[in-house]
Amino acid sequence: MCSVFHVSRSGYYAWLRRPESQRKEQDKALSRMIKEIHQESNGEYGSPKIHQELRRRGKRHGRKRVARLMRKDGLKAKTAPKFKATTNSKHNLPVAANLLDRDFSPAEPNRAWVADITYIWTNEGWLYLAVVIDLFSRAVVGWSMSERMTRNLVMDAFTLAVQRRNPPRGLIHHSDRGSQYASADFQSLLVRYGAICSMSRKANCWDNAPAESFFGLLKRALVFHSDYQTRAQARQSIFNYIERFYNRKRIHSSLGYRTPYEVDQLKLAA
Repeated sequence: MCSVFHVSRSGYYAWLRRPESQRKEQDKALSRMIKEIHQESNGEYGSPKIHQELRRRGKRHGRKRVARLMRKDGLKAKTAPKFKATTNSKHNLPVAANLLDRDFSPAEPNRAWVADITYIWTNEGWLYLAVVIDLFSRAVVGWSMSERMTRNLVMDAFTLAVQRRNPPRGLIHHSDRGSQYASADFQSLLVRYGAICSMSRKANCWDNAPAESFFGLLKRALVFHSDYQTRAQARQSIFNYIERFYNRKRIHSSLGYRTPYEVDQLKLAA
């Protein structure tokens, strides 16, 4: 081979022993960090968010370089199939007007919450998850899980949110028109804490887009890539995603690439 390329044998072996260039060494170190961040996000982050997370950690690298290394290592953001709605809006219970009217950017915490229900399959059967999200920081402030999709599921999620945040009277609570949210018991709970009920228009998922978006993230990053043997296993996995990753570590482009926790803390310190 040396004779074919007209190089000496000694020169060839010297080339083999030559240390890798500094750029390649830096790429290797950067690739390790990228893989670590990608794993921490459960594979949810693509190159834009990984690029921003690197900056948050004091590592300033070009976005194109990050994307190139991710392609080289076969890393990309997870995708998920579409999923159907779970709530039953075919009932004769009273429904509220859409007071929120897609105003998803309140100026203060605890001014407007959105709520919704989704489902997770396990080998023991369905597990239903209800969440309450504060639109100011996009933090999940309340959640509840159960094998049954009843009014108690949404009441427990709202009660936890109230216990954690102690919102002022006049809070807008927005949901779809599901029977759980329209039930007399849940409506009484809203009245007890001075919350004002708002509901999406019929068959209009965009009126509750932030809640739909959260469930999309959860399923894309976690649920559709998990094989839950038991409901208990699913509960623990979802708890970890909400409380340990989403609220405290996941950066949002809509929040200036900060986490819900950071946005809440900045407001409290102001």
